[in-house]
Amino acid sequence: MNPRIEALRSLLDSLKVDAMLVTDEINVRYLSGFTGDSSYLLIGPSETRMLSDGRYEIQLAEECPGLQTLIRPPSQLLVDLVQEVINSSPYGPIGIEAGHVTLAQYREWCEKCPSVEWIETSSTVEQLRMVKDEGEIKIIREAVSIAERCFQSLMPMLTTKWTERQIAHELESRMRFLGAESASFKPIVALDAAAALPHYQPAEVNIPSTGTLLIDWGAKFQGYASDLTRTMTIGPISQAFQRVYSAVLEAQLAAIEAIRPGVEGKQVDAIARGMLEKAGFGNEFNHGLGHGIGLQIHESPRMSANCDQILQPGMIVTVEPGVYLRDQFGIRIEDDCLVTATGCEVLSGLAKGLDDCRVVL
Repeated sequence: MNPRIEALRSLLDSLKVDAMLVTDEINVRYLSGFTGDSSYLLIGPSETRMLSDGRYEIQLAEECPGLQTLIRPPSQLLVDLVQEVINSSPYGPIGIEAGHVTLAQYREWCEKCPSVEWIETSSTVEQLRMVKDEGEIKIIREAVSIAERCFQSLMPMLTTKWTERQIAHELESRMRFLGAESASFKPIVALDAAAALPHYQPAEVNIPSTGTLLIDWGAKFQGYASDLTRTMTIGPISQAFQRVYSAVLEAQLAAIEAIRPGVEGKQVDAIARGMLEKAGFGNEFNHGLGHGIGLQIHESPRMSANCDQILQPGMIVTVEPGVYLRDQFGIRIEDDCLVTATGCEVLSGLAKGLDDCRVVL
């Protein structure tokens, strides 16, 4: 028995559907363990079927033992297999993932299965994914560890001959060498004023002898992501850097302290935001405090001003306040935190005190 599929099956009545057609690749993977693509899960009240093709027949047998699979021949399209299976099933209303189904797909299903009532559902599997089980937590711990070890081994190597882009490429290479399947996302490496752009893309810009260096990176391990940011000063610590860095760090630590079961994401966001406002940087914090991580780098729950989601044990969220001073520099500090029964555990352990963030070239 697959507990994740059973958890979704237990929701069918509340969704007022007889079955659920799961088409999003990430959600299919979460529910079944299948790491391929172009495959759907049809989950009914007592049976589950995977709709796939011959490319994955052996892989499905290895990754999803015991799961009933229906393999279409090369002459049949996936939509035609959906038509064949659903039109011959006893199901009444069937739920679909509204956020992952295109209008063209929906119209095609309606045309091919005219007697079926398709019911829109929203983020049903994503809600299940928010709370990680012990296996997922173990994997994410390793994803965090790989990212940290990569960072620690790279920093002593930096010189003024390195460019932003070279650092980003080296981060990806080292994470793979340490066991990651890839980076969680394209690393952000930003010098000086570029660090004030939260989603900056690294360029062929050399490290200066003095300045600011922001690195946002993460490792993907067995499908799960980590997400960390550290901001460093190159050379002496200026008064401006010290003032902003101290404000961001204090805001982050206060937010982490506030994380516990039963707290809304927006409450944690408000604590960090309030501290930065008090320090005079409220207008320079222009994004949410954090987000969930898992099979995707950005997933629920969110911690932002408009997030009513309540934190629960097993959720893993980033805490990443930032201050961005246009044409000067930006500072962001980010860690991954596991919500526990009594509070939270910071999974990432890289030092982040003011004295720890100096780069000596």
